[in-house]
Amino acid sequence: MSIWKYANPVLFMKTSGGILRVLVPVTAVLMVTGLMWGFFFTPPEMKQGSTVKIIFLHVPTAMLGINAWLMMLVASLIWLIRRHHVSALAAKAAAPVGATMTLAALITGAIWGEPMWGTWWAWDPRLTSFLILFLFYLGYMALWEAIDDPDTAADLTSVLCLVGSVFAILSRYAVNFWNQGLHQGPSLTIAQKQHVADAYWYPLMISIGGFLCFFVVMVLLRTRTEIRARRLKALLARERMA
Repeated sequence: MSIWKYANPVLFMKTSGGILRVLVPVTAVLMVTGLMWGFFFTPPEMKQGSTVKIIFLHVPTAMLGINAWLMMLVASLIWLIRRHHVSALAAKAAAPVGATMTLAALITGAIWGEPMWGTWWAWDPRLTSFLILFLFYLGYMALWEAIDDPDTAADLTSVLCLVGSVFAILSRYAVNFWNQGLHQGPSLTIAQKQHVADAYWYPLMISIGGFLCFFVVMVLLRTRTEIRARRLKALLARERMA
């Protein structure tokens, strides 16, 4: 059974509706559990005190800010290669969610960093690449709104997504590329499972899971909205021609 069948808007609407009915309550449970556990039931850290608890917001939003763009990249490539409209609309739908996550990561990073670094911001390569990624999000959304023809908008935003992916990759691996700067090393890596104590690790994993589910829920809801908006626009166009 081919995965490309879900490029059919009718099947996508039916399938995504079923997924949302399950995923929405799961998202609520994971987010509430992870954040409540993290903020109210974990001890202060020896050096950073209670400030370290911002990790339960900062790490999930930073991860999604980067990976949302990579998801948009995959969807954009599918559009450019296969010309499936659902993929283009999914990329469009993901952009505001990714931008919000990136902005939240920048804000929580500043809140976390100020007591540690003595400054709210520094032109650290890692921080700067993340800020540029946020600007690419804004440019991507603005380009969609600036072009009336949806296929042309999808083409140009897909190209912009390819260019912006450089900064998404830099943001993801900056802690490995540059050893200098204020930003600390990665909190989580594949090579070393645990960089934080168990008291923080478990609620952090639940929080990340909750934010990931939240991202999927929002993208599905927004994609469904984009499909309905396109259908409505087509119906109105037919009525004007009749």
